[in-house]
Amino acid sequence: MSIPTDFNDRMLSLGLARVAEQAAIASAKLIGHGDEKAADQAAVNAMRDQLNKLDIKGVVVIGEGERDEAPMLYIGEEVGTGEGPGVDIALDPLEGTTLTAKDMPNALTVIAMGPRGSMLHAPDVYMDKLAIGPGFDEDVVTLDMTPTQRVEALAAAKGCKTTDITCCVLERPRHEEMIAEIRATGAAIRLITDGDVAGVMHCAEAHLTGIDMYMGSGGAPEGVLAAAALKCMGGQMYGKLMFRNDDERGRAAKAGITDLDKIYKRDEMVTADVIFAATGVTNGSILSGIKREPGWITTETILMRSKTGSVRRVIYRNPFE
Repeated sequence: MSIPTDFNDRMLSLGLARVAEQAAIASAKLIGHGDEKAADQAAVNAMRDQLNKLDIKGVVVIGEGERDEAPMLYIGEEVGTGEGPGVDIALDPLEGTTLTAKDMPNALTVIAMGPRGSMLHAPDVYMDKLAIGPGFDEDVVTLDMTPTQRVEALAAAKGCKTTDITCCVLERPRHEEMIAEIRATGAAIRLITDGDVAGVMHCAEAHLTGIDMYMGSGGAPEGVLAAAALKCMGGQMYGKLMFRNDDERGRAAKAGITDLDKIYKRDEMVTADVIFAATGVTNGSILSGIKREPGWITTETILMRSKTGSVRRVIYRNPFE
């Protein structure tokens, strides 16, 4: 019997959903308990255990950090049974550790998978990000524009006023000037405290979420995960790595990045067809959070394939002690 080497995204997708589900279930008992590290570790352990049950030769390209910083699911770690296709894996076992610890909205477990060599090996630095949903001409907004120009351009493309545009931004001191400029256009801002993968995903379903555009800086690894989600859902995304010192530039060199000023488009961050799964941990605008009742635990997972554009929402009710 020969070992399959092709990336069969259809066969792998349900297995990936289970990986996200089990990570969420593992962190459920720590929702609202104020222990970010314990919640994250529970999700990491469960995600790693489930990945090692899949028939893949997987390499973590977006993970919990470098090997000396993360004992499990570190960048470069090999996962899976070793029998099956070679794949790149980008993951955040618990996006929103603070959200989970404080029982705040939009904590998710997130994972994406594509053929080997298909995902940008983004170093653990900041990335300047810009995203909008589907249905617009290419480059209707760009990172080269000012925030004001982006709002005006998107409003013109939508045929609406700038006062009808809502932007999602991480609430950070570094964004204060940008926030003031956006508000000066008349646009509204939805501030989020954490979870910018979910923030970018909001743009793809603007009719449901009310979010038209995401902008601002956040983690580069999360940027690759967000690009994987938009590749499935539709939409445009741009990212530019930001370096504060020589150590961060050295991380980029270690990851094989030579052009430090490059602006990456969505399909340059994720170059081939990808599958993406996310499970809600706490209630949010994209997914319902974990529901617990005596003897049962219920999760909601979004499972997507860029090859077909399919988006599944999976409700999983499982006996639980």
